[in-house]
Amino acid sequence: MAQESSQPHRVAVIVDEGTNPFEVGVATELFGLPRPELARPVPLYRVTLCTPTRAVRMNHGFFTLTGTAGLDAVDEADTLVVPGRPDNVVPRGDDVLDAVRRTHARGARVVSFCTGSFALAEAGLLDGRRATTHWMWAEAFRELHPRVRLEPDVLFVDEGRIGEGRILTAAGSAAALDLGLYLVRQDHGAEIANAVSRRLVFAAHRDGGQRQFVERPVPEVPDESLGPLLAWAQERLGEPLTVAELAARAAVSPATLHRRFRTQLGTTPLAWLTGERVALACRLIERGEERLDVVAARSGLGTAANLRARVRRETGLSPSAYRRRFGPRGGEALVS
Repeated sequence: MAQESSQPHRVAVIVDEGTNPFEVGVATELFGLPRPELARPVPLYRVTLCTPTRAVRMNHGFFTLTGTAGLDAVDEADTLVVPGRPDNVVPRGDDVLDAVRRTHARGARVVSFCTGSFALAEAGLLDGRRATTHWMWAEAFRELHPRVRLEPDVLFVDEGRIGEGRILTAAGSAAALDLGLYLVRQDHGAEIANAVSRRLVFAAHRDGGQRQFVERPVPEVPDESLGPLLAWAQERLGEPLTVAELAARAAVSPATLHRRFRTQLGTTPLAWLTGERVALACRLIERGEERLDVVAARSGLGTAANLRARVRRETGLSPSAYRRRFGPRGGEALVS
């Protein structure tokens, strides 16, 4: 979660031989930039790229990365990111695995993108834990690391408790964006995460339990896209919307709507609706609304009790603790 000090959260990214440059780009885009989309564009994180040698070849040797820090830089990190690489069955170097183990042992947050989970498993961090990886590598992962509780059909997995060696794994390169935004939301709140997602032109809130890929990403004619329905519902989250009403709006049966959500979004209509309502509730709290019954009503969560339960489940915090962490500070707004 967000640090109490004025210093930015420190993120180290291990770039090994053959590391996927897209995933390194995801880490630097999410965590390494001042945020010009914010009213006060201060760095939210401080990123250091760490390599086991002075120069590493990336993207199958297409280019070489130099000018990075050594692996000892991980010892200063609050979060360690391990991107994937294509030769997952080739063991990582002992120096890389030792850096991963040291980071986890002192309680810092450890994150893998795509097949970076192979390195975490090889380091012994995932034994007996839930984790995910890219679906194309699921069988190879199970063969190499049978003691890991692999969940191959989800976008990302958040395993462990804060301050106790928390480990998060993302399924693929694009899912790394989902997991990264999830971390920004947990560290800095929903408003800032939404601002970052708008800059990226990327969905602000996709639950980690959604499926990695959809059966038909491009709708056939007639148009079955859920876009218009989702936009309509997002404008009416405070109303008592039901799945039956969503289906009626889309002029389909509830069963057909459920199938389209599963196919296009990898989730259910009710899960999507609940997630959007919780995100709205968090934004209302961040903007200074202190009356929980008002937040519950405006977000469509109904009662203050349901609001408390949903916010705690999503963020790990009670609404009051969430307000203390992410609410207005002295009238200053970070998001324009």
